[in-house]
Amino acid sequence: MAKSVIQKVVSSGHGVRPTLIACAIFACLPTLGMAQEAGAESEQPETRADERIAVVGTRSAPRSVGDSAVPLDIIGADELTDQGSTDMLNMVSTVVPSFNVNDQPINDASTLVRPANLRGLASDHTLVLVNGKRRHRSAVITFLGGGLSDGAQGPDISNIPASALKQIEVLRDGAAAQYGSDAIAGVVNFVLKDASEGGMLEARYGTTAEGDGDTIQISGNVGFELSERGFANFSAEYREADATSRTVQRDDAAALIDAGNTFVADPAQIWGTPEIKYDFKALANFGLDLGKNREAYLFANYAEREVEGGFYYRHPHNRDGVFFGGFNDQDEQLLLVGDLDGVGQGLSCPEVPVGDNVLDSPEYQLIADNSTPLGANCFAFNELFPGGFTPRFGGIVTDASFVAGTNGYVGNDWAYDVSVGVGYSHVEYLLFNTVNPSLGPNTPFDFSPGAASQLEKNFNLDFSKGFQLDGFYDLVNFATGIEYRRETFKQEVGDPASFAIGPLTEQGFGIGSNGFPGIKPEAAGEWSRGNWAWYADVETYLTADFMVGAAVRFEDFSDFGSTANGKLSARWQLSSDWAVRAAASTGFKAPTVGQSNVINVTTAFVGDALQDQALLPPTNPIAALKGGKPLEPEESVAYSLGIVGEFESGLYLTVDYFNIEVTDRLSRTSAIPLTQEDIDALIAQGVRDASSYSSVVYFTNDFDTTTQGIDVVANYGHDLWAGEMKYTLAYNWTDTKVDSFNPQNINLAKVQMLEDNLPEHRSTVTANYRKGDTRTLLRLNYYGKYYEDHVDAGGGLDIYPGAETTVDLEFAYDFSENFTAALGGKNVFDNRPDENPFGSAVVGAQYPPTSPMGVNGGFYYVRAQYKF
Repeated sequence: MAKSVIQKVVSSGHGVRPTLIACAIFACLPTLGMAQEAGAESEQPETRADERIAVVGTRSAPRSVGDSAVPLDIIGADELTDQGSTDMLNMVSTVVPSFNVNDQPINDASTLVRPANLRGLASDHTLVLVNGKRRHRSAVITFLGGGLSDGAQGPDISNIPASALKQIEVLRDGAAAQYGSDAIAGVVNFVLKDASEGGMLEARYGTTAEGDGDTIQISGNVGFELSERGFANFSAEYREADATSRTVQRDDAAALIDAGNTFVADPAQIWGTPEIKYDFKALANFGLDLGKNREAYLFANYAEREVEGGFYYRHPHNRDGVFFGGFNDQDEQLLLVGDLDGVGQGLSCPEVPVGDNVLDSPEYQLIADNSTPLGANCFAFNELFPGGFTPRFGGIVTDASFVAGTNGYVGNDWAYDVSVGVGYSHVEYLLFNTVNPSLGPNTPFDFSPGAASQLEKNFNLDFSKGFQLDGFYDLVNFATGIEYRRETFKQEVGDPASFAIGPLTEQGFGIGSNGFPGIKPEAAGEWSRGNWAWYADVETYLTADFMVGAAVRFEDFSDFGSTANGKLSARWQLSSDWAVRAAASTGFKAPTVGQSNVINVTTAFVGDALQDQALLPPTNPIAALKGGKPLEPEESVAYSLGIVGEFESGLYLTVDYFNIEVTDRLSRTSAIPLTQEDIDALIAQGVRDASSYSSVVYFTNDFDTTTQGIDVVANYGHDLWAGEMKYTLAYNWTDTKVDSFNPQNINLAKVQMLEDNLPEHRSTVTANYRKGDTRTLLRLNYYGKYYEDHVDAGGGLDIYPGAETTVDLEFAYDFSENFTAALGGKNVFDNRPDENPFGSAVVGAQYPPTSPMGVNGGFYYVRAQYKF
């Protein structure tokens, strides 16, 4: 049955046309999966890149990439696995130059779930689908996202095992009118394997050129028949990775060592990729032919990983709320000393001048001698951490989803698809090697400062039909449907010690676990919203060579109202070789309930000093006093224009220009200083730890941008030396300009980060040669120059690294039809970014942390795969 359905909707040969029956994307995806016969995945002849069939980007029949009216990338499973990357984000970034992701060595929750950027926009401007169904968001809000993704809350695609994928479809065009909120930059659709027999096992091991970052990964996939009319396909993956260090000793830490403090670590803090203690992911995909042109489908995933990364060094003289005690009348810096029996009660504690090394101070030695009454009563954290300390931040990320549905035809006429889905993301924050200063010597050193979760429930009902109307050259394919989505964001209370207001609070000691104070009961809560959507989509050929399409979508949200968006697209076949295509659309991205309600305290740099910043809801009275307003949707207008060349020689070429104007963009404000009056008002609201805050930030719709660019994709293959050579070129130029912004909330350094932190030019050139049992892959990666506001300090630490080129290489040998081994390297010549000019002077990062090529240098690996 399923195979006959496909034959109805897709014709073979050059130029796929929607023929007898229109098929909505939601109906086509399961149908396509059922069309795979046992063993078909390995037996089918290899197709050219332009002949691959995609279903994203149209609600009509699935079509080849070259016949699409909008830019599409189709990434096959081999393209993902034939490289050194083991994380899904890096895999996609390697083969799609307009998709950017960088390491997040010390960046709060971004260390746990890294933000990725498509076409120069934020991570939550890209809609993620799995088998055509919306993927839920991560619970992690990237409070610090390197400027571009500050405050973004996007999906976490790293929870999808690569072994589960048949292909990835990347739609590089605005698609909010078709798929709803978040599709301003485009759509990424992960298509799951659906084989009913066979499978694979793969093992990988890799390490960096410096011998750290050892990575072990084991993955597998297996397919089974589900009765005689269906399939059950299972995939799993397990990974561990050691941390890396690309660090130089900080000048302030080195000065302490020179002054005789032998307790300071070298390096005092570590910059590098975090440790992945474990990373497990599993996914199952099911399909069943119900007969009478009906099918049922189900897919589900579960993933869990624990990540631990670095944090900023706490200097034993200077860290506010822990070690820094102000200045005396002689302008001498003092140590913060706690009087355990209370100020003015019993023994009084002396002033302790810091000098070059407070451990040498006679006054410090008096209070550090706990065998005396004075020493027992007077306490400084230097007694526990004489060389200062560096917290370790991490978390356990759990992810699960379930989608089930059925599709078919009503009277062999209207195609329908109905589905329900649930997605859940949970992150439990962990903090080690730190203190709650207000608790004094009774503080624990490890904390669980709280958790966050995101729960989404979806319902979809879709219909499509092809109408034969007079005056039209071909069928008029019409699709319509409704969707309901319910989102819930929850913040959970941390352990009591992580937010406790201890007895030393009134003496100037900070409140809460230092580095990431725990979520207090008054900050915890659960917030929800629902939204309904209706869409209509029409597509047809006016002539044999001219295709047009239109879409409209209306959505109504329970928290901020309704929005309507539309899209027009067209494709004109100029000749047998050349075609032009264009699209224009409006779009939107609704603020998440998490962004509207989250409360958090983030430790970040402002200027040359660390400070605790209170992230408040924009409607909080203090945030409102500083300009906060209820969040509104981001809105966009996008245009694209491109050419497609498909030649008899086998050369395939696309060149596409895009222009995206986004207004009322949402981001985290720059730090807004708090006055003593503001702090007093917060305390009056019950925020007793407000005395620890230096500034406030909140989410706001406070700037507009225009992003334009050009994508070039080319593929070519030919016979060479009794083998087969394939070439792939992918190039992206992206330029973003901030058209307007509120200078009270967004500083100039952040504006420059938004405009220039991603390289304007990025490209990859790949040559893949196969001869007999051997295969060689060579890939050149080019990253243009970029700008970094180092550690998001807000100006004064400007870095302008130059362009870089890296080389990837892999050799593979088929020992049999079933067993293949490969040896390779990512960045085989161990190229590094330009060194950080502020490396030792500020926080010890050897290279700019936002480098698009990463900071680790070369990575070398072996992998072996067994197919059965």
